[in-house]
Amino acid sequence: MNRDQFLKTTTGLLALTGWTGLQAAASGGRPAASPRIPPHLRPGQVIGITCPAGYITAEEIAPAVSLLESWGFVVKTGQTLGARDYTFGGTDAERAGDFQRFLDDPQVHAILCARGGYGAVRIIDRLNWERFVRHPKWILGFSDITVFHAHLNRRLGIASLHCKMCNSFPVDWAAADAVQADSILSIRRALTGERLHYEVASNPFNRPGTASGILVGGNLKTLESLSATPSDLATAGKILFLEDTGEYAYSIDRMFWHLRRSGKLAGLRGLILGGFRIKTDADTEDFGRSLEQIVLDQVKRYRYPVCFDFPVGHQKNNFALKCGVLHRLEVGAAGCRLTELR
Repeated sequence: MNRDQFLKTTTGLLALTGWTGLQAAASGGRPAASPRIPPHLRPGQVIGITCPAGYITAEEIAPAVSLLESWGFVVKTGQTLGARDYTFGGTDAERAGDFQRFLDDPQVHAILCARGGYGAVRIIDRLNWERFVRHPKWILGFSDITVFHAHLNRRLGIASLHCKMCNSFPVDWAAADAVQADSILSIRRALTGERLHYEVASNPFNRPGTASGILVGGNLKTLESLSATPSDLATAGKILFLEDTGEYAYSIDRMFWHLRRSGKLAGLRGLILGGFRIKTDADTEDFGRSLEQIVLDQVKRYRYPVCFDFPVGHQKNNFALKCGVLHRLEVGAAGCRLTELR
């Protein structure tokens, strides 16, 4: 290849993938240290709702649609609302196609995943991110949607929003308690550009310290399933938050062993543990170790701050967190603070 051909090829690649995509490709899928933040939303802009994982009906998302519209946004629902392929919100092709339309639609400024469950990993490799890289938009959700958060951080260097989805909105907003309402209002604060700040009560197992870094994380089991894939989350130099539900204590222990042995705990700036609903039944032997003991045993060789009981996860107090955005974590005797810094 001569010089002119090389320059033409390089120029074409820049136009095709965008500078962030080229950086990711050049660094083995590790984007630049400062991910791009999608534009925040203004009243009148469009939020698309789609089902990349489990199924949900249009009637079930109606309370979420109503509330989003009351905030001044326009809601556009995808073709997968009400579609069903067993547990999924439509076939893989239907879910990928619906998500792709919202990725490519210039009139859609944010994509809210209607619910989690399982299915995002089945479509992630079908998606074309070229237009999204040129014109990023917020992708919202948690649990199985951790697949997208990890992929955007590792491959594309674009921030996303870990938060409740449509199936967590109350049927009657007036009857919602303060915690439920505030956790949902945190979505509006995040989307409209407010810098998020949370203060959490002290846990006796917390490890004190202060650290700053890009915030990444999500559902522990989902993150484990992404290991050694193109979406595998890079954690070095970052603040990692984790949550999970419906796992036995021994399974949590095994997953933390995996994090340690794969090097994901070694280079952290800080570690945040959210809700962990540990499964028990009469046929399971007592594992004999609490979540706190499991975690602290794996991080005892490291010096970064650790915060337990953060309000994120499969629970009512599941507050919005901006993945891929710089934060400061402060853990002390009085409690824990997490502050967005960008």
